[in-house]
Amino acid sequence: MNASTASRPSTLRALFVSSRPISWVNTAYPFGAAYLLGSGVGVEGGGGFSLVAFLVGVVYFLVPYNLAMYGINDVFDYESDLRNPRKGGVEGALLDKSVHRTTLWAVVITNVPFLVALVVLGAVSGNGPWSWLVLAISVFAVIAYSAPGLRFKEKPFLDSLTSSTHFVSPAIYGLALAGPHWTGQLVAVCVAFFLWGVASHAFGAVQDVLADRAGGIGSVATVIGARATVRLAFVAYLVAGVALLFSAFPGPIAAVVVIPYALNVLPWWNITDQGAEAANAGWKRFLWINYLAGFIVTMALIAYAFTH
Repeated sequence: MNASTASRPSTLRALFVSSRPISWVNTAYPFGAAYLLGSGVGVEGGGGFSLVAFLVGVVYFLVPYNLAMYGINDVFDYESDLRNPRKGGVEGALLDKSVHRTTLWAVVITNVPFLVALVVLGAVSGNGPWSWLVLAISVFAVIAYSAPGLRFKEKPFLDSLTSSTHFVSPAIYGLALAGPHWTGQLVAVCVAFFLWGVASHAFGAVQDVLADRAGGIGSVATVIGARATVRLAFVAYLVAGVALLFSAFPGPIAAVVVIPYALNVLPWWNITDQGAEAANAGWKRFLWINYLAGFIVTMALIAYAFTH
């Protein structure tokens, strides 16, 4: 074994890191929670709970979905990732070129069987057309964000909208698969979640302003600047909280979840483009705030299930 071969990370480890294990819960949890509630646990009109649908959906959105979302991105962002100092760890893999083809094949092999199963389960549930549409939009958003020819991540503002879709669509899919009656209060929750996603992506783009510009990649932050992007994220978080006030009790209580996110971006209110990399400290806190927010939301969901 020569030195170059020995230095290459194992393929399995590369795939594992590329799937961003720390973020698995961010897509599996929204699906699981939405499906449980939508199937009759606290929301009127659900089509009934299916353990098979629940498990298949949770496992899909836990690992294969994230491998597709981040793996495709790591393959086609390789050149710009080389210029990004935060790549190569928990915040993003730096995939060796030797595993690029393997990564794309792994995405296909791990995703297709689950997608076929979910389509079948949608037909069995009687909510096929709507669940199929939402699932198709979700998968398209994952591919379109990074794949050549589409590259939504390089289209300012559309990048944040698409990224938010990555995290909100599993929840919408869970609801579509369960088939509850849609109400204004349920829509308010989805709108709040979507605004949270837009704000989070925008703030995450701030730290990469210089690296993205050097790599020729456009983003909401490269267009309007780091300072304006931080302020956009701050406002979006607050509006998300306001939207939750229009949801059913105890949803309004969950509005406090946006407070730590808003406070987290506030120190960079006057950040400059040249100093934008400093926002990475806030992004690292963001990753941990998600767990605190997840706990609060879980308690609210439990309370919701017991009061409806």
